[in-house]
Amino acid sequence: MLKHLYIKNYTLIDTLDIDFQSGFSVITGETGAGKSIILGAVGLLLGQRAESKSIKDESAKCIVEAHFSFDEDNAAIKALFDENEIEFDSDDCIIRRELMASGKSRAFINDTPAPLSLLKEIGDKLMDIHSQHKNLLLGNEDFQLNVVDIIAGNETLRSDYTLLYNRYKESEKTLGRIRQQLDASKANEDFIRYQCEELSKANLETGELDALKEESYAISHAEDIKSALYNADETFNGDNISLLGNLKSALGSMESIVEVFPKSKEIAERLQSSYIELQDISRDVSSLLEEVDFDPMRMGYINDRLNLLNTLLKKYKVESDEELIAKRDELAINLSQIENSDEELRQAEKNVTEKLGVLMEKAAELTSSRTEAARKVEAEMQRRLIPLGIPNIRFDVHIEEKEPSADGTDRVVFYFSANKNAQPQPVAQIASGGEIARVMLSLKAMISGATQLPTIIFDEIDTGVSGKIAEKMAEMMAEIAHGASQSEEICKNGSPLAEEKGNVGRQVISITHLPQIAAYASNHYKVYKEDNDLFSETKMIQLSQEQRVSEIAAMLSGSTITDEALNNARALLKK
Repeated sequence: MLKHLYIKNYTLIDTLDIDFQSGFSVITGETGAGKSIILGAVGLLLGQRAESKSIKDESAKCIVEAHFSFDEDNAAIKALFDENEIEFDSDDCIIRRELMASGKSRAFINDTPAPLSLLKEIGDKLMDIHSQHKNLLLGNEDFQLNVVDIIAGNETLRSDYTLLYNRYKESEKTLGRIRQQLDASKANEDFIRYQCEELSKANLETGELDALKEESYAISHAEDIKSALYNADETFNGDNISLLGNLKSALGSMESIVEVFPKSKEIAERLQSSYIELQDISRDVSSLLEEVDFDPMRMGYINDRLNLLNTLLKKYKVESDEELIAKRDELAINLSQIENSDEELRQAEKNVTEKLGVLMEKAAELTSSRTEAARKVEAEMQRRLIPLGIPNIRFDVHIEEKEPSADGTDRVVFYFSANKNAQPQPVAQIASGGEIARVMLSLKAMISGATQLPTIIFDEIDTGVSGKIAEKMAEMMAEIAHGASQSEEICKNGSPLAEEKGNVGRQVISITHLPQIAAYASNHYKVYKEDNDLFSETKMIQLSQEQRVSEIAAMLSGSTITDEALNNARALLKK
């Protein structure tokens, strides 16, 4: 619950520092006194957008701070604190928002800096502010679906379904991608096959290009090469000059004097080694001389081969035969994938079908839980709306089938009729403003028993009603606050949903202009505006019992408070 609220330098508020009580409280005040300003400040604590123009004095920062308490067993709130490493204290949770004139703002939870997204997430579990514009939610199918799910208590089931739905959608994405790839590949299959066959027929070999270039250069210079080799061969073995013959003769001369001139032995050995080496070189030269010859047919083949390889290099925009081979292998893989893609497509389609089957089974469970809850909602809403002045109420919950989505396969629509023999129609289309207010209050009262929300604020939910109906609405708000009705009638009849969920009370604050509702509350706060020569200032106080008599009398009779109005106020409070 909201225990304490502190507002500093916000719009018309210089300083507001006030405690709040548990149970049912009301806030009253003249139009324009600043009730909406206080709600706006509270909204900042729930993560709403801040505007620098809301700062009263731009030379100082604006501060809004609230202290909350809640059930220490509230697992949803505790989980958020644990996940975000924020100190958890169920007796005193402090949320603070600071606004600077520059437009910047900061948020803190238990003095730990927090992003607005977390502020909103935690705020949604601490407080619900129901303002008049939220009546428009009755035309929102998501809101109506969520009401049924809250009564069904199917959070785990819905979470399981959402997980399966996400898996199903992922399998659909995979199938779509495979189909897209397959379509693109099929369109290019003939071209890919042509390229693959072209490169395969080329019989590519690594290093062939360099080898052919070298051989081509050699053949084109065959005469020069042959002449050089011939000269070298003549030098070794020619008739006029024979290097090997002369060297052999010198070797024989040195060997012949070794016995008489030992020093010649070393020279003979060196000549022997040189002779062997030169003899080997001579044989290589002779062999090369036989190999080198200008072969026009070989030259034609080499030129044709080089032309083919260079054409392929240019065509496939690569620079080596190694890259051509890699391209050939890549095309072969692509072609194989295309040929095998039909099987991959069948597997993907099978996967989608299987996941859809599992999803629809879970969707059926979800629909079953909602159907059962819908009957409870119909009975509970009829029970609540009859005392609120709609004796001929028909409230039907239609569950219609829709395509699978993240929240299931059900479309929930509330149908409403307030008159005999009138066919129910969607509530947002047929209900009057006063009827919508009563429907929304009844819905809030119903679902409050199924949630752990500590605080609910109703901002003029009594619009369009008065008199006895206003008393019944006050009675219902007190029922929400205390966990059971304070009237004998409702105590006798009981509330099946409240009993089912444990009949737990909470803090309810109603901003109202109706004296019947103001008199029914346990605590009464007044918002008023003080004017001086310089500015107007919004203030808020908690009223004593005597002050309540005067305030309710003013609500009954206007600015002139009569004795009759005072007596009526006392009678309302006593009642």
